[in-house]
Amino acid sequence: MLLVGSASAQLVQLRHWTGQSVAPVYEGYDTNPDGSFNMWFGYINRNYEEELDLAPGPNNGFEPGVDLGQPTHFMPRRHKDVFRVRVPKDFGDQKLVWTLVSHGQTQQVIATLKPVWMIDRQRTTRGGNSENVNSNTPPVVHIEPMDQTVAASDLATLSISATDDGLPKRAGKPVGMTVVWAKFRGPGAVTFDPAQAKIVDGKSQTKASFSEPGEYLLQAVVDDGSGELAGNFGYHCCWTNVEVKVTVKGGPSAQR
Repeated sequence: MLLVGSASAQLVQLRHWTGQSVAPVYEGYDTNPDGSFNMWFGYINRNYEEELDLAPGPNNGFEPGVDLGQPTHFMPRRHKDVFRVRVPKDFGDQKLVWTLVSHGQTQQVIATLKPVWMIDRQRTTRGGNSENVNSNTPPVVHIEPMDQTVAASDLATLSISATDDGLPKRAGKPVGMTVVWAKFRGPGAVTFDPAQAKIVDGKSQTKASFSEPGEYLLQAVVDDGSGELAGNFGYHCCWTNVEVKVTVKGGPSAQR
């Protein structure tokens, strides 16, 4: 895309469909009731179309720890608060360094518990009442089953039930919850039908098919209309991430 602001100045914006790197992002940390901390991470895949797979190890690892539950599949563009690493209350001044290497580029982010990085993942006034910080909270989400085994010739059924506080509202009515599905880890491609849907009467069901056998971790992101899916990247609420495990046994694929 080429945008011309004047005869003497030009702004050039290039959109790369493929070939670009993935950069890790440290979002910040919040505190658990027992005093431990959740260090939240996301990423930006600079491609507009290419999805990348990076196995845990030199190209996708933490120091210390290497594999701390990070995604191995990276969807295009920005994804916020994708996963958390729980650290003990005596973590102190220690650091976590997440490194991603893709398309020949090495990207790193350093995570600490310095106060400037404290965030709130449990509540926001966006879409709520600015005088009540608890006026808009994340959805409560359950998926059944959380762990299932299917043949490669079959589809996995992913059933969501979710409740919310009814905020935010538009024209006096709740905006409503939306779910988006994506592969988090796994050896092959996953197709969701549908990949994104409105949650109606607290329920939603998706079918998933797999290109090859193996162990998969799938992630559902349920947004109440005030979080990431609504484009509110300046906030860390209100959406909920839930992962489910699917074991795909050998045989021909159901993907089509």
